[in-house]
Amino acid sequence: MPPNIVHDAEGLPRIILTEPNGSSAEVLLYGGQVVSWKNERRKELLFMSSKANWKPPKPIRGGIPVCFPQFGNLGSLEQHGFARNRMWMVDSDPSPLPPANNQSSVDIVLKSTDEDLKIWPRCFELRLRVTLSAGKLTLIPRVRNTDNKAFSFMFALCNYLSVSDISEVRVEGLETLDYFDNLINRERFTEQADAITFDGEFERVYLSTPTKIAIIDHEKKRTFELWKDGMPDAVVWNPWDKKAKALPDLGDEDYQSMLCVDSAAIETPIMLKPFEEWKGRQEISTVSSSYCSGQLDPRKVLYGFH
Repeated sequence: MPPNIVHDAEGLPRIILTEPNGSSAEVLLYGGQVVSWKNERRKELLFMSSKANWKPPKPIRGGIPVCFPQFGNLGSLEQHGFARNRMWMVDSDPSPLPPANNQSSVDIVLKSTDEDLKIWPRCFELRLRVTLSAGKLTLIPRVRNTDNKAFSFMFALCNYLSVSDISEVRVEGLETLDYFDNLINRERFTEQADAITFDGEFERVYLSTPTKIAIIDHEKKRTFELWKDGMPDAVVWNPWDKKAKALPDLGDEDYQSMLCVDSAAIETPIMLKPFEEWKGRQEISTVSSSYCSGQLDPRKVLYGFH
């Protein structure tokens, strides 16, 4: 069954994923980027900037951008690498994964071009499987070295989550971990708080993080559970008011309704020998927050309700 591809107002092809319970997701071939994920009640779960630039070659601020082969400015390439502003293709041969043959899953691929090799002289194939199921969005990124020499790369899935009010959000699962604070020259600290809360600009790379992180939205009584494998770091970012005003593709008030929690491999880049393949996995699911004396049971949040 071929993927359901439509063209948006800018002429960009996007793949619409649906599943029987009524949730949906949209994946742009430009950037290989998930730009929408709606629950069965048609409520948008991902944040998209009110000033997002949808015209290539600019990156699109919102959804789930793919950062490859560099994160941020940690290298000689453009910010966050070039994968997020290249045109990807539908992947008809996602081997060794079995082909996706339903309306709730799609495989896409980005292969190195002559243009890419001029700025990053390494031959690669970057694949992404996006799968939608009831209450869950799964992304499986893979990078294959098709070169005759080894190379290393950084990787991140930047999850722009939609929240009701950033000052009412807390993140659990990162307590006691070491992190680099990008607001203080990437100095290394240890997290002292029981949970992360927000009252100003925040940009940290947490190291050796657990497989599951919980993002609790008190006002919406909703918790995002982020489960990841193969991406040991987690980036937590909110620009707050001054930075939001300085970013041309972010609305002045947008920071209040967004939080980025990224699955990433930054501190230790991934090394691949010729013809080796790296595979990561990320699942985001939503659960209703159950209150117990005003607090969530952190065991339920971190280890699921099963």
